[in-house]
Amino acid sequence: MKNRKKTTKQQTRMSRRDFIGAATAVAAFTVVPRGVLGGPGNVPPSEKLNIAGVGVGGMGKSNVRACKGENIVALCDVDESYAGKVFQEYPNAKKWSDYRKMLDQQKDIDAVIVATPDHTHAVIAMAAMKRGKHVYVQKPLTRTVYEARMLTEAARKYKVATQMGNQGHSGEGVRLICEWSWAGAIGPVREVHAWTNRPVWPQGIDRPPETPDVPSTLNWDLWVGPSPMRPYHPAYLPFKWRGWWDFGGGALADMACHVIDPVFSALKLGYPITVEACATKVNKETFPHASIVRFEFGGRGDMPAVKLHWYDGGMKPARPDALEPNRKLGQASSNVFFIGDKGVLRCGEYGDSPRLIPERRMKEYNRPPKTLPRIEGSHEQNWIDACKGGVPACSNFDYSGPLTETVVMGNLSLRRLGRKLTWDGQNMKITNDDEANEYVNLPYRKGWSL
Repeated sequence: MKNRKKTTKQQTRMSRRDFIGAATAVAAFTVVPRGVLGGPGNVPPSEKLNIAGVGVGGMGKSNVRACKGENIVALCDVDESYAGKVFQEYPNAKKWSDYRKMLDQQKDIDAVIVATPDHTHAVIAMAAMKRGKHVYVQKPLTRTVYEARMLTEAARKYKVATQMGNQGHSGEGVRLICEWSWAGAIGPVREVHAWTNRPVWPQGIDRPPETPDVPSTLNWDLWVGPSPMRPYHPAYLPFKWRGWWDFGGGALADMACHVIDPVFSALKLGYPITVEACATKVNKETFPHASIVRFEFGGRGDMPAVKLHWYDGGMKPARPDALEPNRKLGQASSNVFFIGDKGVLRCGEYGDSPRLIPERRMKEYNRPPKTLPRIEGSHEQNWIDACKGGVPACSNFDYSGPLTETVVMGNLSLRRLGRKLTWDGQNMKITNDDEANEYVNLPYRKGWSL
């Protein structure tokens, strides 16, 4: 199957200015059923994609399985042991340890799933897009603002179908929250509180002094990728890398692309104008045990300026006055409160189970009509349909790129505790702290580049 670069006029026209103006708020939810994708200029659903998975031992395993209806032609992982069972599950797929060799030598690949640790998302996704491959990239899309912007612009340049793996964006809850909010269920929203129980991995620790041997099944150099080289230690993998500055994004990057996704959509947010953080002790190696990050966004159309407060590591907001005394503050491991002029809306981490509070408001509420299209099938299937010539996937990089930029700006603010950073999102520049700008685009190790 030849590489597909077909796109819709909507993809071609969409720009960052459109997004900031909130013009893509509804487009982010657009989808058509698979059955209507065939026809002139479109690849029929019966023709299967040739998909490669990079980083398949963890979340990538689930992403690849969700695409089993297509042709899984290649699997790539730097840890032969960790990915071993997945390799066995697809005996006809070619096996690789270096994604660069895979992309250069295996010419039948149409699309690539990237589910490696955060620090290698950008280089792998960019390499794939430059070769005309569609990409599905796990959240967070990238580790830095600059990487997210470059991937967003590359997706437009190379006219490929993209999707970030914040699967809740395909769900019913996000759409209900948008429809209720836009119908005025709680009036104008000027304040939002979002929190998670993460981290559930070590943070607030220093680099281990031991230098054990690298397992024979692991290519440590490729695992470190564009980050500064350091000795191997099991403190970093397979999952604990999330807590390390060089490899992950802590609790905020892990969960905010899920938790604040409905906030970003319903309130039609773009780039924040200020970001400020407070936290437990921050060191140069790992994220803090707990943090609070405050984002400010300017007015958008008829929506007022809004403050978004993020909490992790056990930190939580004060109870809203509208919440009944006998009800718990949170209903899940991650939660959101939209505080409107006329009420409060609560939901879980993927926009799940939205409810007006107090509960009597929910029982009295006359729900508005469902006006946003719903996704048919999985988040991965939504991307596959886009790869085959359908409308853009719901969390394509025109949407998920700016969302990721906001999330990683929160992490950047942790580097400058006690400072309220003013952010020129259009130009990717902090205007009141020159030193902080070094974290917008972190340098790569020699031999690595976008």
